Amino acid sequence: MNSVIKGASYVMAFVPDMVIHNGTTQTTERTVNPNSEYLKQIKDHLRTYDEVVNYLPNQTYIGNITPEELAKHEQPWCAIKPEGSPRFGKYGEIMPQDEFIVLMQMCDVFDLVKIEHKFLAETKKKLENHPLFDEGLLSRIKQGDDAEAIKKYVEEEHAEPLYNYGQLVGCVKRAHDIDVNLNAHVMHENLVSKASNVLALLNLVYKNNIDKTEIEYVIDCCEEACGDMNQRGGGNFAKACAEVAGFVNATGSDTRGFCAGPTHAIIEAAALVKAGVFKNVIVSAGGSTAKLGMNGKDHIKKGLPILEDTLGGFAVLIGVNDGVNPEINLNLVGRHTVGTGSSPQAVITSLVSSLDKVGMKITDVDKYSVEMQNPDVTKPAGAGDVPLANYKMIGALAVKRGDIEKQDLAAFTENHGMTGWAPTQGHIPSGIPYIGFGRQDILDGKIKNAMIVGKGSLFLGRMTNLFDGVSFIIEANKGKEEQQSTVSEEKVKELIASALKNFASNLLAE
Repeated sequence: MNSVIKGASYVMAFVPDMVIHNGTTQTTERTVNPNSEYLKQIKDHLRTYDEVVNYLPNQTYIGNITPEELAKHEQPWCAIKPEGSPRFGKYGEIMPQDEFIVLMQMCDVFDLVKIEHKFLAETKKKLENHPLFDEGLLSRIKQGDDAEAIKKYVEEEHAEPLYNYGQLVGCVKRAHDIDVNLNAHVMHENLVSKASNVLALLNLVYKNNIDKTEIEYVIDCCEEACGDMNQRGGGNFAKACAEVAGFVNATGSDTRGFCAGPTHAIIEAAALVKAGVFKNVIVSAGGSTAKLGMNGKDHIKKGLPILEDTLGGFAVLIGVNDGVNPEINLNLVGRHTVGTGSSPQAVITSLVSSLDKVGMKITDVDKYSVEMQNPDVTKPAGAGDVPLANYKMIGALAVKRGDIEKQDLAAFTENHGMTGWAPTQGHIPSGIPYIGFGRQDILDGKIKNAMIVGKGSLFLGRMTNLFDGVSFIIEANKGKEEQQSTVSEEKVKELIASALKNFASNLLAE
């Protein structure tokens, strides 16, 4: 029987100072043009934590607003100023910067994260009231350091500074004197990814009442890589995150595929469970500092706040079929092959044509989850509405196949698509954000199935010019129906025994 999706979590960490000091757009600008007007303007275009929590797409990401409810609000959503939105949602939370910095230290096992003692003490009190942080996790918080010592690490030992609203409150030390793979910048980047992944794991087990001891395998699918000069991207983020999250019976490994990585990982997890190798597998990923403020220049030019000010994270639990939760149909996996071609049309065609295996029309899929990037972010940067562009291509393919008429194209986009809401964190928006909503919509009987589409740009690694993509279908569970219609094991034994008895009687009679 197919494996099922038992739960999902989605988290954010608001990190405005990391936008300034760690986002690639900003670090590159500081190198190329250190006196640029853009760098001078950034601080005036950063949002407050309350603004980030109240921002409608962020509330959608953590599950307090559905995609349908979000679509009712006129864009740009950053012009809407609601108040009183909660930090915690159905699927996760939006963590403030100070708490996230301390969480980074909790995830550090090599004494690389140094935090000023007063800041640490004040923030620890906040975390003691956090519903997810038990004594075991809080015990991972180390002693604070003197402000002057931290300053010395930054100025003399190449440590990566940690700021909270412009104030130096800590640093991440380098892990090796000459290995560029273990320098302070890389260690900071990796610890950020690890901490946001751990936050997603903690929310997953908390929100879904999961027993940590039952988790057997974790697959990390972020876009970072950890290793040293002898194995640059050897990993293993997954097991490192499982350790902090308290999954004592789990092992794990990393899967990489750029933006398509999460979809690859979920297919792998579903196959492992269906094959009986593991009963419970989690696919998860943390966020990327490189993507912070990626489109900041365009946002500021248009008088907007820098909207890429949060790290994203997610976790999905795939388990043995329980007769209730939505199934992952591994017979309908779509794939972009080496010979497919890299035009957008060719990619979409290859991923959707998996429906041909069972004679399904494109309209037989209730919802398509594609690159669910927030159009508030991408439109000002000239990239347009990314999800809408994908839906138009799928709709055009439906017209070409004769599944719909040309005049029904707009209706198809509205009925089978969704507005985007996910942060532009590379791998985070690619199909995955709808899994939590999709699971619930199927359980509630609102839809019968959905296709999750992940796409990736392999040419970024300068190893190939190929594009990439995979897709899978989640659908209403058929387990109960199968169980009712299938003869029981005991009944089978009775029938066999009866047949053998009759056969023996006939032999004797002869």
